Amino acid sequence: MRPITILTFLLLSLRAVSQTPSYQVYALKFASDIHPFPISLWVDKGPKNDSVNIDFMIWLIKGNNGKNILVDAGFLPGLEEAKEFDIGNYIRPDSTLQKLGLKADDITDIILSHPHWDHIDGIGVFPNAHIWIQKEDYNYYVGGAWQKGGMSGGFAKRDVHQLVDLNMAGRVTLVDGDNKEIIPGVKVFTGSRHTYNSQFVLVQTGKNKVILASDNIWVYYSLDHLLPASQGGTFDNTGYVNSMRRMKTLVSNPKYIVPGHDAQIFTGFPKVAEGVVKIE
Repeated sequence: MRPITILTFLLLSLRAVSQTPSYQVYALKFASDIHPFPISLWVDKGPKNDSVNIDFMIWLIKGNNGKNILVDAGFLPGLEEAKEFDIGNYIRPDSTLQKLGLKADDITDIILSHPHWDHIDGIGVFPNAHIWIQKEDYNYYVGGAWQKGGMSGGFAKRDVHQLVDLNMAGRVTLVDGDNKEIIPGVKVFTGSRHTYNSQFVLVQTGKNKVILASDNIWVYYSLDHLLPASQGGTFDNTGYVNSMRRMKTLVSNPKYIVPGHDAQIFTGFPKVAEGVVKIE
């Protein structure tokens, strides 16, 4: 066998680089609560006299490989569970994509961080999307949560039905465990147990690694002070905090860790359109 020449090695290296996908990451707001909340309602031992503005959002991972990946899918009108909030400035999650020149059928994948109503209800409006959810989270969502002693708070029955239907249609992959690269350049991690086995997403962009934490961190105050979510926000307070510590080791700067509901996100990154920022 002839040794690999330097030229051949360089060509192979360039080919490998050219095949490595590059992603851009966006946060898209589709609704807000019209009233600020005391931080203590979102963070265990958080201050009662300080407030936080709450937004509802989805995240787009746009690749040069033809992939348009959503993290979570938002919720649609008419959902009974949404009445616990004073929702304002609502537009359908698929309509927010128009601000980036995309349509619902352009979405190739949806990574569900967890199956609470405000993150899963919109999956049915993306006809070409393949769904990724943790296996243990799925099994609890469609099974144990509805048994005696189960915890079904935050789950909407209509979403259970549509996820099961999508699974039977072959459009769901059950991710089995932590630190899994499910799409080239996109990894998921578990540990915070916001739901039974929720996951967060790590994306390799051209410049930085970005973590889309979703509700594995509700608001920045938890991340800044390493405090768990308020009561009912996690199955495991210690796991929730340890997960945030771990996130900080996975990125070059904590500013690239993006919580699930903090309106500050839309003032902390470059504005692309109304209610849309680029995470960079």
